[in-house]
Amino acid sequence: MIGAQQAPCETAAIRCTALAEGPATTRTRRRLVLAATVLGSSLAFLDSSVVNVALPALQRDLQASAAAVQWVMNAYLLLLGSLVLIGGAAADRFGRRRIFVLGIAIFTAGSTACGLAPDATVLVAARAVQGIGAALLTPASLAIIGAAYPPAERGRAIGAWAGFASLTAAAGPVVGGWLVDVASWRAIFFLNLPLAVGTLVLTAYAVPESRAPDAKPLDIRGAILVAAGLGLLTWGLTRAAERGLADPAVLAAVTAAALLLTGFVAVEARALNAMAPLAIFRSRDFVAANLLTLFLYFALGGAFFFLPFELIRVHGYSASEAGAALLPFSLVMGSLSTLAGRIADRIGPRLPLTLGPLIAAAGFVALAWAGAAGDYWRGLLPATLVLAIGLVLSVAPLTTTVMGAVDPGHAGTASGINNAVARIAGLLAVAVLSLVFQARFDVTIDRRIAASAAPETKRPPAGGGLTIEPEATGEIATAQREALNDAYLTVMLCAAGCAAAGSAIAGLLLRPRRARPGVSQEEKGHSG
Repeated sequence: MIGAQQAPCETAAIRCTALAEGPATTRTRRRLVLAATVLGSSLAFLDSSVVNVALPALQRDLQASAAAVQWVMNAYLLLLGSLVLIGGAAADRFGRRRIFVLGIAIFTAGSTACGLAPDATVLVAARAVQGIGAALLTPASLAIIGAAYPPAERGRAIGAWAGFASLTAAAGPVVGGWLVDVASWRAIFFLNLPLAVGTLVLTAYAVPESRAPDAKPLDIRGAILVAAGLGLLTWGLTRAAERGLADPAVLAAVTAAALLLTGFVAVEARALNAMAPLAIFRSRDFVAANLLTLFLYFALGGAFFFLPFELIRVHGYSASEAGAALLPFSLVMGSLSTLAGRIADRIGPRLPLTLGPLIAAAGFVALAWAGAAGDYWRGLLPATLVLAIGLVLSVAPLTTTVMGAVDPGHAGTASGINNAVARIAGLLAVAVLSLVFQARFDVTIDRRIAASAAPETKRPPAGGGLTIEPEATGEIATAQREALNDAYLTVMLCAAGCAAAGSAIAGLLLRPRRARPGVSQEEKGHSG
């Protein structure tokens, strides 16, 4: 039984904002609540990792361009990143369990549409539907945990959430790669269906409803502005990889995006129901944690987008082998995340959030040369393990810091903001690093072809770095492999730099303190 907190419910119509306040709540029930949130969150985590492995296969099957391949990832990340803020607010206002279930239903419908998509356009649209579902279920899952566990145990529960979700997703790339090899990339989307059914059954049985008594109306204007702004920015950066930054359409899209995002900030500053209330950013720890999230997840999203292409296109890995190469990363994350959460509870977040991203940066550097060399046992595996250890030290303490920097009644909003930052970071990583990748690819292949006897007419078209012909032979094939290796190495070093920047942010901005249950009066006053 949970003993300490005994705050009563606000009204008969509003249930307690924390399950810890319910005297009949048992540890078994809390574990079932945790299991439901883990399964639900795994839908979003699993889908991202599986799709990365399947991108080369679906590109060939649908005859998709490099831009279309990027949008298979970007459509999901765009809707998730721009709407997860309003998803968190909706969970606080309408009920965390209700929004969690709605998100699972929408995500499952999108997954089914992805599996049946006849072309790249329909696939991209279905991925956007998945993003909407994930934007609802992800922040709601963390808010449910925040309501279910007292502050003294919340870090451990969040660590378990991160760990078990990683373990659930660990088999995803392997099973997904195997399905791609023996069946079709379409089968990977149907992996979500049994998980969704199990989550809905467990949620109906174990998860009680909870909401914030003072939750405000939804900020629809803010959601429209941020979604439109991020969409135009992403489209512009994606087009820039093919046409260059000086293209008039690129300049127009980026300018319009800047105006829309500026308008979003202005609306949030004045709105009483802001989806991202600016007052919440007065908390120094909250700002530091979100800046770290931006840099760290930018690095991770970019690295894991390009790694499967390197392994499959350059080194001849099958989809199954590429998926298996990522398995140790997920296993380490799943096995040690709970321990990292306990450490953060005891010593505070500053040390693990400074050391973790720095170790991750070393992992990205190692992954740069290991991936380019293609040697798994002596290169790729050790680099992956170093990266996993760095992320283990970062993820659970980072989430705990975000959740602990605000009033528990706004847990959904805080979770939504942090999830938005993480997904937007991945969105920008695919767009920006694709531009870097293509620029480096073009420079290397032009230099390589100029120094060879291969006719330049065989050079891949501008913007075609991710759509080179794997059947090419002779000097042109050698030039393509060298160009891909150089582009991949450049992207990984950019990822390492971003992770190192995140470490510096944590070391400079996070307050040196011991973790403690509850939230200080100062933090509560700044929670918005």
